[in-house]
Amino acid sequence: MSDGLCFLERWITRRVGVVTHKNIGRSTPRLEGESKVTGGERYTGDLGLPDMLWGRALRSPYPHARITHIDASGAQQVPGVMAVLTGADLRGVRYGRRLYDVPVLAEDEVRFVGERVAAVAAVDRDTAEEALLRIEVEYEELPAVYDPLDALEPGAPILHPDVNSYTGLPRLLDTVTNAFVRDTWGKGNVAEGFAQADVIVEGTFTVARQHQSYLESHTCLVWIDETGRVQVWASSKVPYAIKQQLSAAWGIPEERIRINPVSIGGDFGGKGSPMDIPLAYYLADRTGRPVKMAMDYIEEFTAGNPRHAAVIQLKTGVMRDGTMVAQESHVYFNSGAYGGFKPAPGVNLGGASKAGGPYRIPHVHLEGIQVYTNTVPGGFMRAPGEPQTVFASESHMDEIARRLGMDPLDLRMKNILEEGDENPLGTVYENIRAKETLEAAVTVSGYRNSKAPNVGRGVAVSDRPTAGGESHASVTLNPDGSVVVHTAIFEPGTGTYTLLRQIVGEEFNLSVDAIEVQVWDTDGVPFDTGVGGSRVTRVAGLAAQQAARAASNELISIGADLLGWPEEHMSMQGLQIVRQDNGDQQPWSGLLLRLGRPIVGVGHVREPVPAPVSSFTAQVAEVSVDPETGEITVNKFITAHDIGAVLNPLNHQGQVEGGMIQGLGYALMEELELEDGHISTLSFGDYKIPTSADVPVLETVLIEGDAGPAPYESKGIGESSNIPVAGAMANAVFDAVGVRITDLPVTADKVLAGLRATRKAPNHIS
Repeated sequence: MSDGLCFLERWITRRVGVVTHKNIGRSTPRLEGESKVTGGERYTGDLGLPDMLWGRALRSPYPHARITHIDASGAQQVPGVMAVLTGADLRGVRYGRRLYDVPVLAEDEVRFVGERVAAVAAVDRDTAEEALLRIEVEYEELPAVYDPLDALEPGAPILHPDVNSYTGLPRLLDTVTNAFVRDTWGKGNVAEGFAQADVIVEGTFTVARQHQSYLESHTCLVWIDETGRVQVWASSKVPYAIKQQLSAAWGIPEERIRINPVSIGGDFGGKGSPMDIPLAYYLADRTGRPVKMAMDYIEEFTAGNPRHAAVIQLKTGVMRDGTMVAQESHVYFNSGAYGGFKPAPGVNLGGASKAGGPYRIPHVHLEGIQVYTNTVPGGFMRAPGEPQTVFASESHMDEIARRLGMDPLDLRMKNILEEGDENPLGTVYENIRAKETLEAAVTVSGYRNSKAPNVGRGVAVSDRPTAGGESHASVTLNPDGSVVVHTAIFEPGTGTYTLLRQIVGEEFNLSVDAIEVQVWDTDGVPFDTGVGGSRVTRVAGLAAQQAARAASNELISIGADLLGWPEEHMSMQGLQIVRQDNGDQQPWSGLLLRLGRPIVGVGHVREPVPAPVSSFTAQVAEVSVDPETGEITVNKFITAHDIGAVLNPLNHQGQVEGGMIQGLGYALMEELELEDGHISTLSFGDYKIPTSADVPVLETVLIEGDAGPAPYESKGIGESSNIPVAGAMANAVFDAVGVRITDLPVTADKVLAGLRATRKAPNHIS
């Protein structure tokens, strides 16, 4: 048996309550799978236009400095260079996803290593690189600050003194500091709650930056066509939002901008920002020619939009029996030099609200703070802000249990949400299955079984409701018998197009192979929220389902008129119109030939708020720790999910496994390391992500139900499995050797240092 087959056999899935449909609930290969693995897919980097130029940016070598002089004359003299731009050419232009604080090119000062200072457009990439070498920039270094808490100290340099003038700032600051956004959540009275508590436990945790590590780097192609319309191709998962942002930044009507669909080589939250598109536009405008820009991976690591580093402070009050009565938290997200990579509505990460976990706590005050520093700007990554906060809160739960002399599992079971309970934000979810999910994970893991020395088991739990959004779809029945579903989703690898075919096929009782998917450009519909928040199945799936039912209803109505059949006894079954009272049937394609036109059903879903149900996740990690080296070996990992119905088991399991592996990297190895403001992990030789050799035996427990907000009672899954991983891992390490690591990642060096400190402690017994 090959190693590959052995690896596949290590994945185990247990499912409960499987429902059988024609398409739904069946493993269906990805629509675009063959073209991706054979090189047939067309990504932005594959595209070319006549007279296309390459754009490249010169980037700052300093974390904070005043630009005193730029001499670009040398670049302009390089043969093949068609344009050179500096901040002086674009003064005052700002962009962002909600907060417009990002300059296209630095103007008077640079705020992080890697910030764009100047740009060129040339006939090829090599010529552009040569031109960058000829640009001379003089800097005056300024004091820099890298840590969010340091940035809030008196005397720290204020990085954006004009922050109150920025478009999109949610609230004006009474006093300008580097903390530019604060959000709070909670209920009750925490002072009263802490006064009632028998025991108060406090803890501070820190987490590192994590890059999304998609295969395709940020790439864009911008062309101002002969009619003056701006044509854009880019690796963006939110094209309609990008169009709005570009319109605001450039000061031109949205109608003059079209984002064209193209394959996206991975996302994981990182492909929602305009990135180089604004700069490519100005280069195209200056030259009158199409301009392509592609970030290399050094630029990705130094100037992308990674998962935020953060400092999380927690304080929890409990009774001696383990009843939680009060919690206060402060989550300081290191925004980096700009806040423009965080979307609407709050320019913050809602994950800070998860500090209370899925527990009953009557008195709660939670705070999330975004802080400017002289580091790479943070963006979004799979469940924004939640892996950071849940790592801290679930590690903190184990520390509370240790203080009380309780088993960490018992503490969770005592306080976990049950039907009718308010969560820490005062929300009451429907159909809560938190305890059931936790019990399933514990049972399968053998959590309470005996274990060898230096082997530990750790538990972590979380929940995530499916996000809301807006989406459009149409389904066309053609006279030749073909079926086409149109969608506004630019799919970054999540399997959406396959899912839409399954949904439409289910509604029509047709095989997925009979259904074609076509993607609208941004002229197609007024708006679509795009990919993110595990929302696509809910909003795009419901839109496709609506469109299919609208097309079916119109077909039956028309068929009743043409055939003289009673409409109440008619249904669409595959390629036939069927009269159910006597079994007569007719091919519907023949009816459409008689009609002389196709039938188009339209669906539009607007669900502005998260679903009233949440998806609960419980995970158990088992690790072995070498006490001589601190090396951590993950023996097995159990992940249990309350998931509603499973629409495509193959793709669903891929989402579970992919999220868990990204969580594993976050827990044990991934870190964009910073040295004096410089990212020092500039390649995948230095920045480690998990390989197949690092992946443990994974057992997945899927608890299906009938309360999902998406089609056929399904729930989102894309983000859930990566959220609690780091907490489970850290808790398992503590269980194994008694070392509490409070700063991610949990590495062998940190564990060994903790072991050595324990051995030197005065009360340590050998």
